[in-house]
Formats: sequence, structure tokens, C-alpha cells
Amino acid sequence: MKKPDFTDLKAMYVNCTLKKSPRQSHTDGLMEVSRKIMKAEGVSVRQIRFVDHEVAYGVYPDMTEHGVEKDEWPKLFKDIFEADILIIGTPIWLGEKSSVCQKLIERLYAMSGKTNNKGQYLFYGKVGGCVITGNEDGIKHCAMGILYALQHVGYSIPPQADCGWIGEAGPGPSYMDEESHAKDNSFTNRNTTFMTYNLLHLAKLLKENKGYSNYGNSREAWDDGTRWNFENPKYR
Repeated sequence: MKKPDFTDLKAMYVNCTLKKSPRQSHTDGLMEVSRKIMKAEGVSVRQIRFVDHEVAYGVYPDMTEHGVEKDEWPKLFKDIFEADILIIGTPIWLGEKSSVCQKLIERLYAMSGKTNNKGQYLFYGKVGGCVITGNEDGIKHCAMGILYALQHVGYSIPPQADCGWIGEAGPGPSYMDEESHAKDNSFTNRNTTFMTYNLLHLAKLLKENKGYSNYGNSREAWDDGTRWNFENPKYR
């Protein structure tokens, strides 16, 4: 089996913990497992702790143009958009992704109406996944919402694009706590590894093929009247 070359890929990890730096983040602990794999494969890896930045609420690209005094989103978005792969990490609170994660998704949605140089929506050709931690149920539920949102705005989702760790139901040790033995959990370690490589494989395929063909999916062509093989029922 020939080893793939992933060295031209860039990955961005956005941690949506509620804790500002330098407080320990259990979500970051599991994200680090994935980051180490990517770094070992020669991928350029960057990370953001979203709560450390003054990002405004809203669904416009720059909320300072809509009455908000400060919004760091335009700068953060530039860094996020440069990456071929976006991995969103979040803790579970009351069975849901964090409020910080929801804010990130809303701000990504704010950019989704823009188009690339093929006339497609902006995120076409980029790949997304997620990392979930908690000590209560909800990994699949949180992953469902995050991965749906990413594909809806244009990210591509490979097979098994999520991973996570949860402890026993109720209060208890979290991922980074030694008594949890989370780092030795074979199910979590396997899924984290598979997720990481699936993201790499799909990102490599898309990058080598310059994303998707714009036949049948160009917003600009649609607005100019192109309909490909769509037949408007009113003209039948």
C-alpha cells in the first residue's frame, strides 16, 4: 500500500470550549490526539480557542457594519478559510453542543452566501469534521447538528467524520482527568484516528481535483439563467 502524501494540506482546529485560555480544556485534550496524527503526516496545523476572541453574535460577515463596536470574526474567518480541513471541537452541555460552538456555526453561515471563482458557494471543496467530549450522553446528537450545518454551508463530510469521549452518566471525571482512563479508551482512539485519516483522504482528493466541477451547482450560472437538465414543471 502506497503511503499518501498529505504535506500540502492545511487543517484548522477550532475549540468551542467555554473556558478561556489558559484553563485546561478536556475537548482540547482529545483534539490533540487528532492534531498529533496530522502533524506526523506533515500537515500544516493551526488551532483557535474561539472563546478567547471577541466575536460578535450575528449572521453577517462583519457585524461592525451592523452596529456592533468590535468583531474579530473577519480576521478569524480568513485563518479558517485558508485551511482545507476544519475540525470543530465542543463539550456537551445539557446534551447539546456549547453555545460557543453555535456561535461559530452561525458565523460560518454568515459567509455561506458568498461564492468561489467557479460561482459555487464558498466552502465547496473544503472538508469538515468534529470532536465531542463530555461526561454525559450526547456525542452522536451533537455531531449530527454540527456535521449537518457544515455540509449545509458547503463543507464535504467524509465517512465517520466525528469522534468523542464521554464518561459515565452524571457527574464524574472528564477526558483529561487521570481517573477517567479516557486516553486508553480503544473505541475513542480508533474513531479519532479513523476520523483524522478520512478527513485527510477526502481533502487530498478534493484538492488534487481542484474541488468539484461547477456543472449543475454554480449559483452564478443559475442566476444567469443556466438550468442544465432541470426542467421547470410549468413549461411541460
